[in-house]
Amino acid sequence: MAKHWADFQYEIYLNGMTGAVPRLPTDLTRLEELAEHRLGPGPVGYVAGSAGDGSTARANRAALARRRIVPRMLRDVSERDLSVEVLSRALPAPLALAPVGVLSIMHPDAESAAARAAAAQGVPYILSSASSTPMEQVAEAMGDAERWFQLYWGKDREVTRSFLGRAKAAGFSVLVVTLDTPLLAWRPRDLDQAYLPFLHGVGTANYFTDPAFRAGLAKPVHEDSNAAVLHFLGLFGDPGHTWPDLAFLREHWDGPIVLKGVLHPDDARLAADAGVDGVVVSNHGGRQVAGSIAAADALPRVADAVGDRLTVLFDSGVRTGDDVFKALALGAQAVLLGRPYVYGLALDGQAGVEHVVRCVLAELDLTLALSGHTGPGTLSRADLTENPN
Repeated sequence: MAKHWADFQYEIYLNGMTGAVPRLPTDLTRLEELAEHRLGPGPVGYVAGSAGDGSTARANRAALARRRIVPRMLRDVSERDLSVEVLSRALPAPLALAPVGVLSIMHPDAESAAARAAAAQGVPYILSSASSTPMEQVAEAMGDAERWFQLYWGKDREVTRSFLGRAKAAGFSVLVVTLDTPLLAWRPRDLDQAYLPFLHGVGTANYFTDPAFRAGLAKPVHEDSNAAVLHFLGLFGDPGHTWPDLAFLREHWDGPIVLKGVLHPDDARLAADAGVDGVVVSNHGGRQVAGSIAAADALPRVADAVGDRLTVLFDSGVRTGDDVFKALALGAQAVLLGRPYVYGLALDGQAGVEHVVRCVLAELDLTLALSGHTGPGTLSRADLTENPN
């Protein structure tokens, strides 16, 4: 029988019989404020901050809020199954943890704690190229659990080739290529603190442990860390990449390739023509282009354009189980969750991340049931209405 994620609420109530209450709020929209109080302005601004005046991050939330669920009654929802097949992988729910770099600024257990939490709940963990923990160490923390690798596609082909080989050897099965960050955006919260962790060698673990990267250094990293940082900054992004360059990635990666950061239906079509396996409709959580289209507003057009050819995933603005419901109804096959799990990590380590995953999926399970659905497969745009306000 499928797991009923909603049972988490009864677990909480039963624990309350002994006087225990959850260590973190179950309304996950409250986590950011708690993290603001717990962390320094540099780290919290790096995660919570957005491009420009934050208009895109606000638009992401507003686009989800504007869509309202229309529940249906008297349908048998006693047995529910949230499991889905995504990229030929059987997942217990339509959720994965999005790639977020530099997690050591949030909690000393960093990416390993988030990865263990994902493994414990059975959801895929997507490791950022810009992690503070080498990919092999994160893989070891996960055992044989589902893990994907996110690539920041830089200027050095040898480093890219090396990353792909290492990721494959470490059991990462899907390659998620972030397209929307060839350059870092104008991010006032980081700029006002002059806060960029990479300058201190934080978030560079995959690079500093990479043989191809180190081959480009005159001295070992530990002997001249400043030179290593400058070398990293020089190759991190590449604004010169174009669609034909995807052939290089396809040549060096034999698993599924997903392109993250697609917002225009024509780009989604180009992705399908290039032979990749999926796209993530995402505006990087509002961190790259101020004034950008909200991700949830872009999602239906992308799904219409390529939903029959590609796996369509979604992120940007997701905070709750009903947000996941809405994204699935708008055409996503699964959702990547970002900031909420990072706040959970900051506040309570691995347990905090597990709490966030379980809250989101319990709320999704209940929202599905209370709206007349037994699983994600029956959702469509007919289950939503759009509030013009």
